[in-house]
Amino acid sequence: MVPLGAGLVLGLIGPFSEKWGNPAGVALNAVFSGGWSWACYAFLVGYFRRSKIEAALLASSGLALGVAAYYLFKDFSPAVPDGLAAGASGGGSLSKILVWGTLAFVFGAPVGFLGNVARVPGVGGLGFRLLIPLVAFYETTMRLSEEARGQSQVVVNTWNSVRFTAVAVAVALAVHVIWRWWHERRIPSGRHR
Repeated sequence: MVPLGAGLVLGLIGPFSEKWGNPAGVALNAVFSGGWSWACYAFLVGYFRRSKIEAALLASSGLALGVAAYYLFKDFSPAVPDGLAAGASGGGSLSKILVWGTLAFVFGAPVGFLGNVARVPGVGGLGFRLLIPLVAFYETTMRLSEEARGQSQVVVNTWNSVRFTAVAVAVALAVHVIWRWWHERRIPSGRHR
């Protein structure tokens, strides 16, 4: 139930935070409306599950639930950010839920599976653990190059912060694996516990 509840929260946090009308809400919305944060959710669900099948199914289901919550909240909230009345957000919430919910369900399974495979210790799982920092860096770089003009400085700063954090996390993951490998090679096998 925890992964499904987290999927529900993921779907609500972006549209809810955009209603705040302050820089913290804008930054939170910029983080949680990006595809990388949804991929990170599916990856973490997979990482913390023991079974690969369970990882794939829970990641898919949680993402689909999050998509439904996202569009339903946007549709039933009193106003959308551009000042339109409720229900005037472009309509077609059911079709958006069906399309994006199906995509979330289909693509959530492999991301959850990869999160589960990332549990492999050492170099074997490192490539999988680097997946989300790479996705976050790539997505925010593309957004900065394509969408930065017309966005508030808070959004641009948030995207830059995500890029910096993604690089820092990737370096930390790689350094950790290298340090463990080097440390294990220095200690003779008889001294391991």
